[in-house]
Amino acid sequence: MVTADETARSCPACGVFATRVKGTAVTRPRDLPYGEGGLEFRWHERRWWCREAGCPRRSFTEQIPQIPAGARPTARLRGAAGRRLRDAGSTVIQAARDLHLSWPTVMEAFRTQARNVTEAPLPQVTVLGIDETRRGRPRWEQDADTGQWRLTRDRWRTGFVDALGHGWLLGQVEGHTVADVLACMSLTGNLPNFPRSTARQARLPTDYRT
Repeated sequence: MVTADETARSCPACGVFATRVKGTAVTRPRDLPYGEGGLEFRWHERRWWCREAGCPRRSFTEQIPQIPAGARPTARLRGAAGRRLRDAGSTVIQAARDLHLSWPTVMEAFRTQARNVTEAPLPQVTVLGIDETRRGRPRWEQDADTGQWRLTRDRWRTGFVDALGHGWLLGQVEGHTVADVLACMSLTGNLPNFPRSTARQARLPTDYRT
């Protein structure tokens, strides 16, 4: 196959469209399989001279959004691999085997797809659920100067969930007292992606201990 996208000959350094071909290179990009046999591509990429006087890049190989420079798997193949882990619960090794990709490639694709969820704004929470979980044992350390013992790891964790919406875990804080919960809800940085306005507007159905 050859490139039909005219923007592929745009210099990545200066953006000027090249007009003089330097040569060609044959690569084998990988795309989603079709049926059981799969597909095999041979891409005849053109190398271009950049004739812009002030551009530090003298030549470059054409690229398109689906296949950036230096990449073999297409963007849609990477996206499909990431969504298998994010949405279908597949393991990294299983997705790698099914799509004939490497473990690091699938893992990076999953991170990209996961960021689309974790960095997206949360919907308005109408009922904030609070749940506490006991995990392990508390840890105490003695202060070298005062000789007093202080708690460094609580055995309790308090989780915040969207009770009537998607049921997502909104955040988690160490401890389970009212002071721990209020301190976390007042500091947006301690409860990622959970704005203070949501905490004030949401109803709290749970009676909490002091």
